[in-house]
Amino acid sequence: MLAWRFQDGRIERAQIAPPTPGPGQALLRPMLAGVCNTDVELLSGYYAFAGVAGHEFVAVVERAPDAPQWEGKRVVAEINIGCGGCANCLAGDARHCPTRRAIGIKGWDGAFAERLLAPIANLHRVPDKLPDRQAVFAEPLAAALEPSQQLHLKARHRLCVLGDGKLGLLSALALRQWCPGLLLIGRHAANLAKAAAQGVAVELTPAEASWPELAAKLGAFDVVVEATGRPEGINAALELVRPEGVVVAKTTSRLPSTINLARVVVDEIQIIGSRCGDMALALAHLAAGRLAVEPLIERVMAFDELPLAIEAARRGGAGKVLIDYS
Repeated sequence: MLAWRFQDGRIERAQIAPPTPGPGQALLRPMLAGVCNTDVELLSGYYAFAGVAGHEFVAVVERAPDAPQWEGKRVVAEINIGCGGCANCLAGDARHCPTRRAIGIKGWDGAFAERLLAPIANLHRVPDKLPDRQAVFAEPLAAALEPSQQLHLKARHRLCVLGDGKLGLLSALALRQWCPGLLLIGRHAANLAKAAAQGVAVELTPAEASWPELAAKLGAFDVVVEATGRPEGINAALELVRPEGVVVAKTTSRLPSTINLARVVVDEIQIIGSRCGDMALALAHLAAGRLAVEPLIERVMAFDELPLAIEAARRGGAGKVLIDYS
């Protein structure tokens, strides 16, 4: 089968044998995948990754020897794979297993291949009426929804999403269900227009924005969701949040961030890390039509064009790039 392997900053085309499902595993045939900023970071050295990336996907279960009732079903998959025996796994949270693997990110080959494996326990069936072009957003939407599960958000809260990239747009569309007056701040007019078309308030800033000046103009926020994708984004968020407010950190980057710790201490600001979320919740939101994700798609490219798709997704302000395996 064809697979695209990431190795030392390169994408290599490889012909490899299809994997064989082991106990409790299913063999999946991807139909549609999304290119995430994490994929771009992996290619640049994040996690010292080498292997087959791709963690946002819709697939059909081709073989599941231990659970044949799954065969032929259309699915998405939780990406975190725990050891099954630690305290976190026993509590039902493999996301924080100390030896976890993650599909397409850490220790487990992902969807940028014609077949991949996934634990049967990680599978979620896609509702019959939900198109692939919407279901493929389940994994990133789950991440976008996660702050709603971590914080007691109220409609009166002043909430700001900082960053209008792929995750920032999804975060704004998702979290406005709790905070209808939230503001999306970004540098890309075309991206902001996509959010504004769905009723989100937006603020366009220059590339070299003065965050103290912007804070003076807009007023301080109770909650700032930092989704810039840039290591300096966390300090911008600290400029925008009120004393005793909350900054939700969503950016993962291979580059380190330097935080203004004095600001955190003096203003008693909480910083909360926020990563993967509940995919069942995301599927429920998609199936109910609570947000429109298809307008966020910029390009759909063939699986054979995957290196070009990665480059398209790398561009600043790029919309969602999807990979079609048909």
